[in-house]
Amino acid sequence: MTVLDSPAGRPPWENATSIEHVDLYGTVVDRIHGEFWTSRQRQASSLHEVSYRGCFKPQLPAFFIERLSQEGDLVYDPFSGRGTTAIEAGLRGRRVAANDINPLSRVMTRPRFDPPTVSEVASRLATIPYGDSRGGSGPDLSMFYHERTEAEILSLRDYLLEREEEGSLDSIDEWIRMVAMNRLTGHSRGFFSVYTLPPNQAVSPERQEKINRERGLVPEYRDTRALIVKKTRSLLRTVTPGERERLCAAGETGLFLSGDARKTPAIPDGCVQLTVTSPPFLDVVQYPKDNWLRCWFCGIDMEATEKRMTVTRSLSEWKRVMQQTFQELFRITRNGGHVAFEVGEVKRGTLRLDEVVVPLGVRAGFSCVGILVNTQHFTKTSHIWGVDNNSSGTNTNRIVV
Repeated sequence: MTVLDSPAGRPPWENATSIEHVDLYGTVVDRIHGEFWTSRQRQASSLHEVSYRGCFKPQLPAFFIERLSQEGDLVYDPFSGRGTTAIEAGLRGRRVAANDINPLSRVMTRPRFDPPTVSEVASRLATIPYGDSRGGSGPDLSMFYHERTEAEILSLRDYLLEREEEGSLDSIDEWIRMVAMNRLTGHSRGFFSVYTLPPNQAVSPERQEKINRERGLVPEYRDTRALIVKKTRSLLRTVTPGERERLCAAGETGLFLSGDARKTPAIPDGCVQLTVTSPPFLDVVQYPKDNWLRCWFCGIDMEATEKRMTVTRSLSEWKRVMQQTFQELFRITRNGGHVAFEVGEVKRGTLRLDEVVVPLGVRAGFSCVGILVNTQHFTKTSHIWGVDNNSSGTNTNRIVV
């Protein structure tokens, strides 16, 4: 959606295969079909390889950032998640603003705008005193970790929380926290835990005990320092000196907010050139519960976070929240700016949220350029969740512009 139509009438959407005209409550819009970007993760920057449930691929924001903004423009995401839009914008020399009501979003996003070197990470880890046995009064995590691994995790957590309380947590510490948080659980030896679900969802201790029984698993020792260094090297492997410089510049002026997308006073009126976002889908994903272990590691009160997050179990409630969000987006979007609002498909395609979103944006003051429908081929991760092509889950990206 755009505050004012572009001079050409519509942005150039190459690779379109078909266009249909749709009347949505008196507003006629073009629904444009095509394969506008590849879904192959490895073609994106390695810096994006931080797991978070419900996030879109980097190619989606890249498509709009390249076409609807220029270097130096401000690019925003009100539902930032793992920070995909912000990182992609920073890599391309844009200024960035990111917001998410879940404070984990900032923990995942901010460190990648000032990435340390592998040697800096290794050196810092060597200075952290690691305990030899489990201590403290935290949750029982023995179903996830070997005794020595759990002791290392607890020592690292204590170190980071103490540094944060002292106000001495620096960019290297923040990077280590981000990487460690994303190594807590997973389904390969690259994670701290025994075999469990993919890293974007932490199961309950009871569920993990059941997995262990069914698979005959006993947690093995994992060297947390070595795994953090290994993941650091992987995240930085494709980052060029120029990209690092652009990220650092974007980070210096960037806004990394943890609040309600409907009220963002830190963002001035009419300053955002492009918003690329994907909102929560009708309470389908339980973000706080999925991230309970990450919240614990970072010292975040999961219950308080859950209370702050707006529950949208009904379509009417979702529409109310999104209407208020669009009103705030209209306030901060400058003339000629755009909003790309990705809603995918829900309920096996029977509910098309793109058709719901268009009237909300128009009512807020925007005009609709069109709806892009990008053909999406599922990756192997979707099959872990029992999702097959064209049968369930999100089969396409639907982006209202």
